[in-house]
Amino acid sequence: MTKQAGQFAASHYETRASAYVESTVHSQGADLDVIIQAVQGRRLEHVLDLGCGGGHVSYAVAPHVGRVMACDITPGMLRGVQDEASRRELSNIEVRQASAENMPFEDCTFDAVLCRFTAHHWDGFEAGLREARRVLKPGGLAVFVDVTAPEDAVSDSWLQTLELMRDISHVRDYSIGEWVSALGRCGFLVKGLTRSRLRMAFESWVARTQTPVERVEGIRSLQRGAPAVVKDRLGMEEDGSFLLDVTVFTVSRP
Repeated sequence: MTKQAGQFAASHYETRASAYVESTVHSQGADLDVIIQAVQGRRLEHVLDLGCGGGHVSYAVAPHVGRVMACDITPGMLRGVQDEASRRELSNIEVRQASAENMPFEDCTFDAVLCRFTAHHWDGFEAGLREARRVLKPGGLAVFVDVTAPEDAVSDSWLQTLELMRDISHVRDYSIGEWVSALGRCGFLVKGLTRSRLRMAFESWVARTQTPVERVEGIRSLQRGAPAVVKDRLGMEEDGSFLLDVTVFTVSRP
């Protein structure tokens, strides 16, 4: 991520941090269960929660690993994670401010890298993946979770537009094919993937990002005018709620 892009994303989320720490959507889900299952039973001493946001991956895995480094570009997120970790008495969580594309960690530092719902904000998608591989030990575990875009161009265009109108720091939701190709180019071995669908309740979806009224109205206008194929693919409901595809990529560094 360029310095300018990183500053934009950080400033955009600074006043929204508490909403992500408290978010019900982010604090649970089948994808989070997959992450917990992936770390259980392993001897993981040092784990990175990359782009930690509200810290929900950190809280979930902390009881199962030695130490968790929660890393994010936004200072307010990190303060919220520190406070919540203290409240939960999770003393093995520490925080560090950094962008995914330029992390201040030595090569081969972590036994596992976990990354959930953040790659769609990265200015440099593959740069972030290469950094994740660099700081991961050989043979180490990595789990990437994100919204994945529809494969058909029409639904993809509509999803990206709705996402950007709701959150101007959005860069791109990548398709499963784009993810798999990028992971391979960046030196990861894909071991498996798990797909699910996540219902986004419209009112909380736009409230969490403090989307201005005029853009909320624009989103609703677009939704009402969407072609039937898009409404069906995104599972659009009368109140604007809809479905997102979520994919968990379980990979390793050879």
